[in-house]
Amino acid sequence: MKEETAEHVGQSVKVFIWLILPLSILYVFGQRFVFADNALGPMLWSISVYFYSNFLPDLPSIHRKKKPETDARDLPWYKKYALLLFAPLLVWLLFSGIRLNWRTEETYHNFTSLAVYGTFLLIVGFLAFAAFPVQTKDVTRMLFFPFCGITGFLAHLKVDEIW
Repeated sequence: MKEETAEHVGQSVKVFIWLILPLSILYVFGQRFVFADNALGPMLWSISVYFYSNFLPDLPSIHRKKKPETDARDLPWYKKYALLLFAPLLVWLLFSGIRLNWRTEETYHNFTSLAVYGTFLLIVGFLAFAAFPVQTKDVTRMLFFPFCGITGFLAHLKVDEIW
């Protein structure tokens, strides 16, 4: 477990230093000088979702079946992806003593899970950062948020040699 975490943290920091940090600085200064908008808050949220996304594919593993059961059916797709998208809430429920009988064979180390997660982040970014009428500065906020999350997920897949 320590070795796995060390690998992911090392790759996460490298990608952060070489990609996310420079783009974040460019994003904040671009928003300030082009749109006269303070984007420090959305940038910090985006960075936090980047680091969270680096560990997300492994987070729902506490709800994973230990062995494939031949006679049991796997969860429906919406429950599988609820485990992925709402993993922090489900981990909190687990530690609160509330047990869900949701067990899946899904590992979330694939591009389908990445696409579902990216779509989810796009919707969350729209709900969190859009103001009506939608302006260009809102679009950059809405797109930078899922970009950071998808980059974090991809960094995880790269370490696990999926990508």
